[in-house]
Amino acid sequence: MCGVFGIFGHPEAANITYLGLHALQHRGQESAGIVTSDGERLTPHRAMGLVQAGFTPADLAQLEGDRAIGHVRYSTAGGSHIRNAQPFAVDYARGSIAVAHNGNLTNHEVVRERLEARGSIFQSVSDTEVIVHLIAASTQTTAEGRVAEALREVEGAYSILFLTESELIAVRDPMGFRPLCMGKMKHAGGEAIVVASEPTSFDLIGATYVRDLEPGEMLVVGPDGVRSSKPFAPQPRKLCIFEHVYFARPDSLIEGASVYEVRKALGRKLAEESPVPGGTDGGDVVVIPVPDSGLPAAIGFADRARAPFEMGLIRSHYVGRTFIEPQQSIRHFGVRLKLSPNRAALQGKRVIVVDDSIVRGTTSRKIVKMVRDAGAKEVHLRISSPPTRWPCFYGIDTPTRSELIAASHSIDEICKYVTADSVGYLSLEGLVTAVRSIERAAQTDGREPGQETYCHACFSGAYPVAFAPAHKGRQLRLVAG
Repeated sequence: MCGVFGIFGHPEAANITYLGLHALQHRGQESAGIVTSDGERLTPHRAMGLVQAGFTPADLAQLEGDRAIGHVRYSTAGGSHIRNAQPFAVDYARGSIAVAHNGNLTNHEVVRERLEARGSIFQSVSDTEVIVHLIAASTQTTAEGRVAEALREVEGAYSILFLTESELIAVRDPMGFRPLCMGKMKHAGGEAIVVASEPTSFDLIGATYVRDLEPGEMLVVGPDGVRSSKPFAPQPRKLCIFEHVYFARPDSLIEGASVYEVRKALGRKLAEESPVPGGTDGGDVVVIPVPDSGLPAAIGFADRARAPFEMGLIRSHYVGRTFIEPQQSIRHFGVRLKLSPNRAALQGKRVIVVDDSIVRGTTSRKIVKMVRDAGAKEVHLRISSPPTRWPCFYGIDTPTRSELIAASHSIDEICKYVTADSVGYLSLEGLVTAVRSIERAAQTDGREPGQETYCHACFSGAYPVAFAPAHKGRQLRLVAG
């Protein structure tokens, strides 16, 4: 998962993009980059690590121009290395272009082999570079034409920004796997157009959210204004439902729906499906979240269960998101460094621990032990999503099936492994129902969201996009989505 941000028509484009990326930092912590344009040339700066560490005032001062795109990354295709950091910026026969991509291309290996066979030389192992080479090879006469032609050659998930000397181009893939939205920002000289993965970045810079880009939509922003088109064949909508479960910030809107309200709804539904063992009488039950992503669901669970909510685990905010750390050793260490038990809230209690997901099970095992060691007499783990049984190939770095505990273990076996007194997951039907209820309330276009409008392949194995032969060795079962 990555975050993208773009702006057109602001005299401090680099500074605004820097702030926008801060608000998207939760979507990637491995590298950050900004490319600006002054109308004649592109100027890039990329660095490993967090946004704040990668950009000094001097770095930002060199990024001249009133238009920019930015990117925060964690690796899905391509390792954690500066050569894979984005945005990519290249010069080619028709000028210069930069690209920032959130998502993952499922056929990039096949396309790359074809391009290399006819002479293309790649500088990275990122799937995004395939798009750059396709653009360079295009015979279309306009930038938007070359972008559209290139994207027709690739499959998978992309919410993607392009910057040329004169235009900012934003595109969302025809299935709409990843979010992408547009806003407007007033300044002393007029009004700028902004685009971003989530509207949380608009709040920080004082921009106004306008709307989400539709699946398959291309937005072109230039000196003559904004124009929209749909240059791709229509496809079924397949928004990634895990955006609502974990990745988006809780104060965000995804397709107009409040992520915070969705996660509370997940918690309420979870309490209905997996209630407190033994009931809530006796005054010894407490509901606690695994902060921060489990917090809204725990609020919803406690509300529906009529049980007290407490902060039983205290998070250090000087540690990043352990789910998206690339190295397993860092992930293990991060759990101990990140969370501390609040003994006063746990001792002598039957504790309901609410988290958003279980991936490998190692983190949950450590958390259960931590809570029990702090004096809890029972520890019951409740998960506000279904069991994660399948890897994601659309931009989330879930492990292979062999590393996913739910792919090879029953719920009883998972319970035994994490040493909990019980484990309860939200059903897929319950997940979709809860998301749909909040999204329906936010709809203004008359569209009725249903199960078929979400990608839930990581839970169901129903992959909406088939994979190229290079993926066959990854224990993948294809189900019509």
